[in-house]
Amino acid sequence: MSAAPVPVPQVRDGGDGAPLARHVAIIMDGNGRWAKKRFMPRAFGHKRGVEAVRAAVRAAGDLGLEALTLYAFSSENWKRPADEISDLMGLLRAFIRSDIDEIDRNGVRLKIIGEYRALAPDLVQLIDDAVARTAGNTRLTLAIALNYGSQQEIARAAARAAAKGEITPETIAAELDTADLPPLDLLIRTSGEVRLSNFLLWQAAYAEMVFTPVLWPDFTPDHLRAALDQFAERERRFGGR
Repeated sequence: MSAAPVPVPQVRDGGDGAPLARHVAIIMDGNGRWAKKRFMPRAFGHKRGVEAVRAAVRAAGDLGLEALTLYAFSSENWKRPADEISDLMGLLRAFIRSDIDEIDRNGVRLKIIGEYRALAPDLVQLIDDAVARTAGNTRLTLAIALNYGSQQEIARAAARAAAKGEITPETIAAELDTADLPPLDLLIRTSGEVRLSNFLLWQAAYAEMVFTPVLWPDFTPDHLRAALDQFAERERRFGGR
């Protein structure tokens, strides 16, 4: 059985020879530390982090990105205290309910990666309705990683590829949660931590990376533009010379 070809990473030209990113992913880290610095509960940091999400999504569309993937809740985050998990799920519900009109109006397609159906049934239904409502939008894809772990994603993809009769890099890539998105160009992590934390391990194989000390609630569209400027200055060889 022959595998379908994997899309080759394409570098768009900004007109002056500088590459433009199509797909950016962000590990949104530092909400708790942001709140601690202000002697506030972690929930306050997460709430301010949602405001940074709104600003990033709006900026991504204005900057011409095709896809923005945000690490919202990892499969390891279930180890956190129950009250913090409850706060995070409540914020997700509130974000979808309050922002879905704007997301849809602005031509944003909502996509979920990860095993989100393990979440509460009412939240799953809310997510499914939002995904269905925005399915035809084409300006920007907003992929939110929920109950996501990259090692688990790769294992699921490999199992599906094996069930179809062939395990190759191409057949695994075709079964990843992100298979319908452009190849990942740039991965940003806030808060000064320098690790991937089980996020998009396969997709990041040739992605550029930017690690910034800025805590996520303080991350603004200007920080996103600065990261894209860094990306534009880099020479991407994809293993060649």
